[in-house]
Amino acid sequence: MIRLNNLSITVLIGSVICLTNLTLNLADSFSQEVPETMEETVSEEPEEETPLTAVDWYNKGVDEIDAGNYPAAIEAFSESIKLDQTDADAYYNRGYSHLVLEQFEPAIEDYNQAIELRTDFAYAYGNRCYAYYQLKNYEQAIKDCSQAIELESNYPDFYIYLGNAKDDLQMHQAAILDYNQAISLNENNPKAYYNRALAYNRSGKSLQAVEDYDKALQLNPNFAEAYHNRGVTRFKLEENETAIADLEKAAKLFQAQGNSKKAEHSLKTLEKLQQQTFD
Repeated sequence: MIRLNNLSITVLIGSVICLTNLTLNLADSFSQEVPETMEETVSEEPEEETPLTAVDWYNKGVDEIDAGNYPAAIEAFSESIKLDQTDADAYYNRGYSHLVLEQFEPAIEDYNQAIELRTDFAYAYGNRCYAYYQLKNYEQAIKDCSQAIELESNYPDFYIYLGNAKDDLQMHQAAILDYNQAISLNENNPKAYYNRALAYNRSGKSLQAVEDYDKALQLNPNFAEAYHNRGVTRFKLEENETAIADLEKAAKLFQAQGNSKKAEHSLKTLEKLQQQTFD
């Protein structure tokens, strides 16, 4: 089965961008030229640039995140933190940028700082949970996600992260309950159905797994991992024709999405399962 490592998308919180000290000097753009005279030529001294404040650097970091330039965002938030080490949001958003770049240990360090500054920072706990999960520290991931849920119980992805950690610890039924909760909060989230299908598969409940893959694909028709895993499950159910179609579809989608490695994996899985079927 394919576990989609980047399935749960971390969230950039809507931090308030403070612009209260930002001024715009338009005087020079509207001034008229001073004509030269016979006596002297007037030259103006260049104005010194005002150093950027912590808020300026923070805003620049947010702009870089919006532009998808995460290394530049990390640099900007680092400059903001140098000037103000008490801003939990700056640590959080730098951690988010590390997380997107799959730099999980630096991300955890930033979330540690954010939580130290703001002990009720639910999203910092949630994203740190995700980082710990990627490092296979499932026990710590469970602790952090449980804390995130205690602080913010209506955010579906926290339950998905929690379920993923439990599922990889072979706590399949407990994981299914977490996915159920995520679905009750947002019934249109394909990630929740996909992950619950994985847990059903691991519990030997292939029919329920196929139903969840079906739902995930209804919500996201380009969900290549769901096609792949539904194909594998259908082979288990001896639904060979539809299984072949699913794995071929997965390979095409992966290729179209620029992931030739996973496309090759789907085709090799198809070949292996066909050999097992006809042996």
